[in-house]
Amino acid sequence: MYLGCHLSAAKGMCSMVQTARSIGANTFAYFTRNPRGSRAKREDPADIQAAGEAMAALSFGPLVAHGSYTMNLSTADPEDRAFAASVLAEDLARVAALPGNFYNFHPGSHVGQGTQAGIEQVAQALRTAMAPNYPVTVLLETMAGKGSELGGRFEELRAILDAVGRKDLGVCLDTCHVWDAGYDIQNHLDAVLEAFDRIIGLDRLKALHLNDSKNPLGSRKDRHARIGEGYLGIETFRAVVCHPALKDLPMILETPNELPGYQAEIKLLRGLDTKS
Repeated sequence: MYLGCHLSAAKGMCSMVQTARSIGANTFAYFTRNPRGSRAKREDPADIQAAGEAMAALSFGPLVAHGSYTMNLSTADPEDRAFAASVLAEDLARVAALPGNFYNFHPGSHVGQGTQAGIEQVAQALRTAMAPNYPVTVLLETMAGKGSELGGRFEELRAILDAVGRKDLGVCLDTCHVWDAGYDIQNHLDAVLEAFDRIIGLDRLKALHLNDSKNPLGSRKDRHARIGEGYLGIETFRAVVCHPALKDLPMILETPNELPGYQAEIKLLRGLDTKS
């Protein structure tokens, strides 16, 4: 089981590997730049190489880099959209320095243009940014569907995938987001995964974000809670981490925690799987 959490990239990749190991993680997520802004730390090739070697030695699973929250590829403002596209292209080039990992991002909000227009804009940015034979798999995140947000329905993600037309593009399923979007993974996990398989294909599901939710099913609010402290409850996460279609995917905690809290949640989740 590959379990981890979001870590600060301030001290570099190698430091994140060691921090992850210290809390019992064997994968992690990190923001490629300020999550609420556009600034990115300069890359250190030696640090990246050392991180890759350490990950291999420690049998880490794939990492799940995360794009900035402010990167809206489907905004109505042409200048903002062009800037977001440039950030995407730069991020993918940075993540490619450590091959074999994932780059996850929020599809964005169409801000009144309409779902189809937003889908086409996201797809265009991806087609432009993704070089042939890129050593990175790009992931669209399932969203809660608040406001004009794209990705609250599996059909919207499938439409983006089809419009891009590439195999190296997948999905990261966020447990809080799909619950808030109306997919009942608490009582009908198998049915939700069957719908995902029918609409998108389980072969496209590459990673998970594990978060409980502070809101009831279908609330479309996106407020994360600690594992077992929200509406989803601990048995939902037992079903998720033990599910044969999910248990081998990297699972990233995004709960409201500091490192000790993440360490406790990783231990808890490992304990739910009697075979881990």
